[in-house]
Amino acid sequence: MVLTPLPDSRTEPDGSAVVRVLSYNIRSMRDDPGALVRVIGACAPDLVFIQEAPRFFRWRKRAAWLAARTDLVVLGGGATAAGPLLLCSLRATVERTEDVLLPLTPGQHRRGLATSVVRIAGTRIGLLSFHLSLQREERLAQAGAVLERMDAMGVEHAVAAGDLNDVPPGGAFARLAGGLQDCWTVRPWGGEHTYPASRPERRIDAVFATPGIEVLGCGVPAGLPGVADADLRTATDHLPVLAALRVPALKP
Repeated sequence: MVLTPLPDSRTEPDGSAVVRVLSYNIRSMRDDPGALVRVIGACAPDLVFIQEAPRFFRWRKRAAWLAARTDLVVLGGGATAAGPLLLCSLRATVERTEDVLLPLTPGQHRRGLATSVVRIAGTRIGLLSFHLSLQREERLAQAGAVLERMDAMGVEHAVAAGDLNDVPPGGAFARLAGGLQDCWTVRPWGGEHTYPASRPERRIDAVFATPGIEVLGCGVPAGLPGVADADLRTATDHLPVLAALRVPALKP
């Protein structure tokens, strides 16, 4: 089945911006990097919210390699955010970035947030890439931290995306969806389930947006022209989530 493509990136006559957003857990690029590059490239994103970016030896070089081969640039995150990473196209003008380490629970992996504020078509947009804990109570607290951090950005419009390690209607998923738009629920497009890539059965990856943003479509881009099923299975152990969002024009 071939998907109807999502709207292309563009600035509308009224000044609003159609923005393509991709969320992707890339498992530290331990699988097929060529397939990963092809999937990201075919999705033609303006903004990429990555989880499990390389964090150890030469991690900056590996992040730069991925960005260069997908015609993107590194915006922020990586090892300094404990895994979440942000990439963007040259369409985005960067205002600021901040990597945030979350409180560490003994016996659990360190978690963090990659955050940024950018301008696209003059409108300020807050960005936050996250990867929540496997442990329920810690995951709930981290979901709250995501919402708090978004509120603290001081922007009207924001997008958060990542790997929740939770499924709807789980507690962390419900907490984020209670304060933000769960983009797949608002305007489903493509596939729903994101994990495991070889036989997806659960939706644990999602894109969320603040209420003022219009969701034009969101889902797993299986069947999108240029996205091969073989590449989706071998690029990493998660499937990506692609969304097209319309962000209102800058208010005069």
